[in-house]
Amino acid sequence: MSGSWNTIESDAGVFTYLLTNLGVRNVQFEELLTLDPSFLAELHPVYGVIFLFKYPTDTPYRASGDNPLDGKFDYAIAENKLFFAAQTIPNACGTQALLSVLLNKTTGDDDTKIEIGPVLKDFRDFTIDLPPEFRGEALSNSDVIRDTHNSFAKSSPFVDETTRNPNDEAEDAFHFIAYTPFDGTLYELDGLQPAPISHGPCTQESFPEKVMEVIQRRIARYGETEIRFNLLAMTRDLRIRARELGDVELLEREERKRKDWQFENSLRKHNFVGFAGEVLKGVVEHKLKEGGEEGYDKWVEQGKQKMIKRIEERQKGTGGGGGEDVEMQG
Repeated sequence: MSGSWNTIESDAGVFTYLLTNLGVRNVQFEELLTLDPSFLAELHPVYGVIFLFKYPTDTPYRASGDNPLDGKFDYAIAENKLFFAAQTIPNACGTQALLSVLLNKTTGDDDTKIEIGPVLKDFRDFTIDLPPEFRGEALSNSDVIRDTHNSFAKSSPFVDETTRNPNDEAEDAFHFIAYTPFDGTLYELDGLQPAPISHGPCTQESFPEKVMEVIQRRIARYGETEIRFNLLAMTRDLRIRARELGDVELLEREERKRKDWQFENSLRKHNFVGFAGEVLKGVVEHKLKEGGEEGYDKWVEQGKQKMIKRIEERQKGTGGGGGEDVEMQG
């Protein structure tokens, strides 16, 4: 639909190539599987992190009055120094969180500065003097950024929002926010909040420890059964480090990772329903020629029994002895 923003996945390959397609170079994302600060520190230089979490629809999103649940609002920093945009449209929060880090790394030394490319430079130059709500409107109306964002949306041929039953239980909502060190302070950049949130003094070196403390406090506000969180680090392209160190093994691993990401991203763009339908029709025709209606019915029954057996084995936790589905790898 023209003008709409589609949902994208919290995936290192998606975010890395989203940046690449916008003209950013020498930057990538890495998924963090632990909240141990040392793992984040190993990726130095780290420009910021993107955090995905379940949006709390049953509890207040910020404390009463003019205070967040953690930290302090800093209205002044967004007026003339820090790029911060209000989120004015659904589904754009992933790209907005990404830009919240990226557009605040245009100055500094080699460990903090990013060459953002002409498209994003023009966007930043145009919006930096606007108030946050106007920056959000400018982002939502950017055809280039929106089209690049939407190019990484998963193909969902069976979803039709116009036929959704309004009486159905609402699906869980998830939200992206960003954390980045800026001007000696750790900032939380969330387009649904009225201003950037300051979490106190923070240097580039202390960022891994400081940000993990803040994220751990945030996670602690959820119940113990809630595990649907995702954390991505925006770092310098790890292939640059591999070449600087002469680490052939690391370079080969990172090159393979890029190829895998490209393969996975290409799959996201395609609708395989037609292909699967043609394959199924061909198999059915083959079975009918091979054994007629009786052979076809026998084949269907064998398939049903095999599936029942798989379900029973999974419920027992036996693993199915090789009968499990195999994940496609690039």
